[in-house]
Amino acid sequence: MDMLIKPSKLRGKVDIPASKSCAHRALICAALANGHSTITGLNYSKDIEATIDAMSALGAGFCVGQHNSHIQQVFGIEKSPEKAVIDCNESGSTLRFIIPIAAALGVETEFHGRGRLPQRPIDIYIRELSKHGITFNYNNAMPFTISGKLTSGTYEIEGNVSSQFITGLLFALPLVDGDSEIVLTSHLESRPYVDITIDILKRFGIVISETENGFRIKGGQKYVPHDERVEGDYSQAAFFYVANALGSHISIGNLNPDSVQGDKKITDITVAAESDGKITGFRADCSDIPDLVPILSVLGAYGTEKSVIYNAERLRIKESDRLAACADMLNNLGGNVSVTPDGLEITPTGGLHGGTVDSFGDHRIVMAAAIAALRCDGEVIIKGAEAVRKSYPNFFDDYKNLGGKADVINME
Repeated sequence: MDMLIKPSKLRGKVDIPASKSCAHRALICAALANGHSTITGLNYSKDIEATIDAMSALGAGFCVGQHNSHIQQVFGIEKSPEKAVIDCNESGSTLRFIIPIAAALGVETEFHGRGRLPQRPIDIYIRELSKHGITFNYNNAMPFTISGKLTSGTYEIEGNVSSQFITGLLFALPLVDGDSEIVLTSHLESRPYVDITIDILKRFGIVISETENGFRIKGGQKYVPHDERVEGDYSQAAFFYVANALGSHISIGNLNPDSVQGDKKITDITVAAESDGKITGFRADCSDIPDLVPILSVLGAYGTEKSVIYNAERLRIKESDRLAACADMLNNLGGNVSVTPDGLEITPTGGLHGGTVDSFGDHRIVMAAAIAALRCDGEVIIKGAEAVRKSYPNFFDDYKNLGGKADVINME
């Protein structure tokens, strides 16, 4: 699906959809609790549906609220199957969260995935879980199979690859017999995502202790049913915060001002970048906020001074090579963006003129391009705009309700 975007200003109020990060975690915790939980405030996307399907395959029950589709009734796993087949679609979170959970439950599981997901590394799990009772039938591709039952012990994990590995183990290790420890062998990047995990685990009865260089997890814990409302997603709100910085007037609702989401930093970044109605240059360390890079690159493209995004090298293995995709998008619109070993350098060009951009199948590139188009001198065509379904299916509905000019021009 290709979208034609015409320059405009957005005005009005938008309620931000539920945090995808929080929703994954709440649904998983509820599925692991022996009893009934109600998760409210949900917005469904392909990634969230992948996690629901995964936990269903492991024995949990899910039922959408009869009168409110934003409610999910969750019936925790009473007995796991001996075998399961799980399609993670393109969700890296689903894959990396569920591998150790299936291992802890002792379910022989075949994992499938699409898009770039088969290329995203799981080497850390293969190395560490293989030391603790799990056998991988894996040939650097999907599908692959795991078998065995996870045991407790010490897990040495790099902190600079993906916090998803830490979260997956934090879900799983409370379920095994015996105490365990996660030892970080490098600085933990994307720390706020681990904070989200620990915060939600606590509400479902699981206690995690932090150590000097990692985490200690007591074994044999029980997940407790809990009714959870999922807060709004600052990573999705970021697109509208930048739209405001570029001249729109949007009231942004359904956000928790006390959230531990790392992407809440967008509020500070956009304020600091504005001066007398213009965007100044900025330097952004994105080690903890990698999902903000596409929209921050748009902010920098409209700056009056050079901007630098750094500590973002892990974005090369997202839904796209997100650094290259950001540079390609903005350069095709008249920007001057260079890819560095760990990020982007953005040199002002006085504005963007419009053009055609490729989404590279990446939801965040689509949304960033749509915001960039607001102040372009000409029209913007976004190829493959259906990628927004991965995380924010109603993005263009909200965009148009705010006065954005977006039309489908090709359904192929």
